[in-house]
Amino acid sequence: MKLFPGFQGHRLSTAETGIFARTKGEGPPLLLLHGYPQTHAMWHRVAPALAETFTVVCADLRGYGDSGKPVGDGTHRAMSKRAMAADLVEAMRMLGFDRFMVAGHDRGGRVTHRMCLDHPKVVTRAAVLDIVPTRTIFAATNKAIAEGYYHWFFLSRPADFPERLIGADPIYYLHQKLGGWSAGKSSTFVHPDAMAEYERCFASPATIHASCEDYRAAATIDLEHDEADEDARIQCPLLVLWGRHGLMEKHFDVLATWREKAAGEVTGEALDCGHYLPEEAPEATTEKLEAFFRA
Repeated sequence: MKLFPGFQGHRLSTAETGIFARTKGEGPPLLLLHGYPQTHAMWHRVAPALAETFTVVCADLRGYGDSGKPVGDGTHRAMSKRAMAADLVEAMRMLGFDRFMVAGHDRGGRVTHRMCLDHPKVVTRAAVLDIVPTRTIFAATNKAIAEGYYHWFFLSRPADFPERLIGADPIYYLHQKLGGWSAGKSSTFVHPDAMAEYERCFASPATIHASCEDYRAAATIDLEHDEADEDARIQCPLLVLWGRHGLMEKHFDVLATWREKAAGEVTGEALDCGHYLPEEAPEATTEKLEAFFRA
């Protein structure tokens, strides 16, 4: 794939599904996780530079890209962040890494949070990009947040209501989502080859369904897991990055929300971009991640 020159593709059969990942590098292992509605391709402007220092693994979350697409049920467990995190710990072990560092954007950041709680001996350092904790958003929801993050409530409606509406014109919906959360309110920041990947993958009915299940899980079983672990804290060093022109900056003290969830050091800052840090501000994102993970 020309977006990832020199990277090797892997199709890994885990206990519950299949995970697609690309790898390159010979240094300490670093897992990069994407968000909605994208795939691992969102890291194409960051991963090659990081691979000069780390062994970079760019993976598609279950339900997205070329990874497996579990069918949801009434529990929404199949797209819970606990299940998604377990996939990736298993996939990394299959690649030879029992302990590793991880950075997650958007939904990948929520998987990173759960991974830190469920697998504290596995994750050595972590970064979350442009999110605050799930329970924090739900607890703070007001008119402004509901308008900005309306998709949380739309996608979590029972099947197959959102699936049918999105499926009527998935490419239009995809472009609206990508543009709406960027600093420029346009999807033109996305490289054409990356956009072709997003369009190819998101147009699949299986992806549309699984991604809706992702948000149904966030509103149900993920909250149950988070409530049960209310006193648990992230044990490893944590980096928090977010977009200065995004909704998180507007509505939250982002660092404070994560310091409430961590036992150790939490550092971070806003970058001059919207929601999509690795594509809107790739140089700054690379610089911050490299400095943090090399420490």
